[in-house]
Amino acid sequence: MSTAKARTAHARAILGPELHDQLSNTRVLLVGAGGIGCELLKNIVLTGFGEITLLDLDTIDLSNLNRQFLFKKKDVKQSKALVAAQTASAFNPNVRIIPIHDNIKEPQYDIQWFQKFDIVLNALDNLDARRHVNKMCMAAQVPLVESGTAGYLGQVQPLLMDRTECFDCIPKSTPKTFPVCTIRSTPSQPIHCIVWSKSYLMGQLFGEDEDAVGELDEAEKQGENAREIETLRNEAQAFKAVRTALRSSSSSDAAKMVFQKVFNADIKNLLVMEDMWRSRAPPTPLDFDTIMNETLTLKDNLELFVSRCVWLGCCSCNFQSHLRLSLSTNRLAARLKGGEDTISFDKDDDDTLDFVTASSNLRSTAYGIGTKTRWEMAGNIIPAIATTNAIVSGLIVLQALHLLRKTYDKMRNVHLQFKPAVPLSTITLSPPNPACGICRDTYALLLCDPSRAVLGDVIKGLLGDDKREVSVYEDKRILSDPDLDDNNERTLESLNVTRGKFLAIVDEEGDRATISVGLGVLP
Repeated sequence: MSTAKARTAHARAILGPELHDQLSNTRVLLVGAGGIGCELLKNIVLTGFGEITLLDLDTIDLSNLNRQFLFKKKDVKQSKALVAAQTASAFNPNVRIIPIHDNIKEPQYDIQWFQKFDIVLNALDNLDARRHVNKMCMAAQVPLVESGTAGYLGQVQPLLMDRTECFDCIPKSTPKTFPVCTIRSTPSQPIHCIVWSKSYLMGQLFGEDEDAVGELDEAEKQGENAREIETLRNEAQAFKAVRTALRSSSSSDAAKMVFQKVFNADIKNLLVMEDMWRSRAPPTPLDFDTIMNETLTLKDNLELFVSRCVWLGCCSCNFQSHLRLSLSTNRLAARLKGGEDTISFDKDDDDTLDFVTASSNLRSTAYGIGTKTRWEMAGNIIPAIATTNAIVSGLIVLQALHLLRKTYDKMRNVHLQFKPAVPLSTITLSPPNPACGICRDTYALLLCDPSRAVLGDVIKGLLGDDKREVSVYEDKRILSDPDLDDNNERTLESLNVTRGKFLAIVDEEGDRATISVGLGVLP
């Protein structure tokens, strides 16, 4: 038996000659090359899928290597899609893998592009991107297998327009957000301090030089305290000097500099605004040298024994249990000086987990809020487990095969549970939700030149002789309704309605389905 035949003999025997031969001509879009994506790419390559397009925007991080086995240490900072494709190609030279390092939400990945594929496999951990892919598959009428994992739990769900519910048929909870001023200046709960440390402080010190001022401008528009916002603007500008020092070889005491800026100077600036503290307890500025000498006493007479271990990473001293954590600010600074462009929070990176734990606890201490141990904080972060990814990726392939065979009655929504006696549960698929705003729309494809196509003409062209009253939306923007027709003479381009976007034509009476028109390019 030849090498090529031997490689596919087992898959051919299990799947049968007809389906196995079909797979070699099947065009698959795999979105995501992370934990699930690596396992899934390996599976579909070995199963015999012939043409695979792999798309992922992310780059490889050192912390990925313990579970994303297609990557090695030498690949850190490189594109996940490119490296995964190169590694997996060796598993089956007969398979063609097309890697794309890009964002799936870019306009070129429109309805026409999705229609090139026979099936789409989602391996994403981002809710917004998952919802986008779901909508594109519904519009293009391409089968989709959706998946996700959370620690030991996992789910696989095959989705097919008009036959099963879609990803949006059941509303998904969105991550809780907090007002900017609550996070930046008036925290009252441990979670406020954790969000501040993880989402704000980490980025300001070690991440991209993000536009924190832009976020404050938006908060001011939302009606948050203008004076408080101005103080926070000055605070954000002052971070630039600290960022520079952290990356400078001449800076020798990064820990003290950061500490005095964040826990002393910034808190003193907030205390100047006396009105803010009339109805709430003011924070207590912390001083680096006082804490290092273990002599700081807070206003509630609780002595704060915080040794240099908390900030510098030493483990030889005793201190209060709620601050028994290690933070290596100097080690993070050393990593920046050693060539790392940015450092972002990762639950598998001990330095960043220590930083978030200790800085959020120090902030909690300054504000008189209860603190969290490292283990409590780590317990709130759902781990990524390689075994879960492997099981889920296998289940994805099984459901994908049912979609390709068109054995729809055998498709199941599969859950991986934390129950040793019944680790897998299968649920018969539900029909579409009649109230769903995604899969119950009627989709159409409009090929046009947005610089010449006029909104009013598009509406008339789609409705024809139908004289019903409609409103027209692009995402959440209303472009036209029976009482607002100013935009009807404008081009789609002038309204920022271009390739890859959707026009939703909504019946004012609610008697007819919404028409969602996806814009594509002329041939």
